[in-house]
Parts: sequence; C-alpha cells; structure tokens
Amino acid sequence: MVIRFNRPEKKNAITSAMYHRMTAALEEANGDETVRAVAFLGSEGCFSAGNDMGDFLTYALSGSKEVPAAAVFIKALALAEKPLVSGVDGLAIGIGTTLNLHCDMTVASGRSLFKTPFVDLALVPEAASSLLAPRVMGHQRAFAMLVAGEGFSAKAALEAGLVWKIVEPEVVEAETLSLAAGLAAKPPQALKIARDLVRGSRDEVLARIDEELVHFSAQLKSPEARAAFEAFMRR
Repeated sequence: MVIRFNRPEKKNAITSAMYHRMTAALEEANGDETVRAVAFLGSEGCFSAGNDMGDFLTYALSGSKEVPAAAVFIKALALAEKPLVSGVDGLAIGIGTTLNLHCDMTVASGRSLFKTPFVDLALVPEAASSLLAPRVMGHQRAFAMLVAGEGFSAKAALEAGLVWKIVEPEVVEAETLSLAAGLAAKPPQALKIARDLVRGSRDEVLARIDEELVHFSAQLKSPEARAAFEAFMRR
C-alpha cells in the first residue's frame, strides 16, 4: 500500500481530513492479507511540511475537547502491523520527521531536511518522539532536534540512524518501493514475528504518546502557542 502526501501547493501540509484518511488506510492494511508492506511518499522536493497551521489555529481557537485527528493517526502508526517504509525528498518538518521514527526503513535524497520546530511553536514533541528519538540518536542529537529545533541534513540524519540510505532525488520513490516490494515478498508470518521482536513492546510507545498528548493539547490552546501560530500565519 502506498500512502502519499499529495498537496504540493501547500508543501504537503497535513490537514485533519488527510490524517483521517491515513488512519483508515493503516487500519485497512492491518486487516488485508494482500497488503504486505506500507510505503509513505511525498512529492518531488517535499515529503511534508508537517501539520497544516490553519488547522492548528482553528483547533486552538475552537475550545474542542475532541482528540485531534493527528493523535489518532499517530496511534495507528504505532500499532501498524505491516512493515513501514518511507521515501523522503526535500522538506520533512514536524510529523514529517517524527513519522520516520515509526518506519522500519527510510530512504532520503541528499537534499532532504529533517526538522521539528515544536518548541519554537510553543509546543512539545509528539508521536512518541521523546521516547524513540533518544533511543535511535542518543540524548544530544535528540535534544538538538526535538528541543533546540536544529535541522538535520540527510547526511546528519543518516549518521543519527533516522535514515537507512541516501539516494539521488530522482530515484527516492523507486528505491522506497523496491524496499517495500522486497519486504512484501518475504514469508509474512516470519516477517511479522521478526519485526515485532526488533521493535519490542508497543505499550511503552503508546503510553508515551498519551503522555505527550496531554502536554501537547494543553500547549496547543495556550496563549503562547496561539501567538506563535498567528505570527506564523502572518508570514
């Protein structure tokens, strides 16, 4: 199954409707024996600029107590039963970066940029990134990315363990789909067991998602976040 961010005119910023569709796709993949792997792709020169800021501002002003669509998607991502691969070309901002922590293999072009400006937007890390990133990268790199908001080049992401391979931009999609096809061709039960063993228990990941969500939701509706969103929208 291919899940593609396909909103290039907005740098593939993700709306609530897109989150709902991706959640449904992941749940469909879980229950479909003919789906053996899931590949995330963006468009040429852009994977995803992260959450749509207009959606964020609308939610922050609404006073809604409903769980954000992004949070539902993140849990579906953590509970995905099929191997996940991703192909990143260009911008990978916010969830465009943290999504890859849930992927089993990520291909990136040399012009890719991974960045999570959560604190700059008066927010906090999400998608269990506060748990997964230190495991993958170590404290210093994880802090630089998630708290200091430092951007990581493809080379830095490779060195940090966020990326499996760097390729030329024009072959990102082909390489990603080739990885997915290779995984899909393996004996499915053995693949599932091996993946589960490597990934370990999901309970801790799900607990961290919930913990982050408490803080994220509170910050999302805070005066400092509202000011940051409005400043962003005025750019």
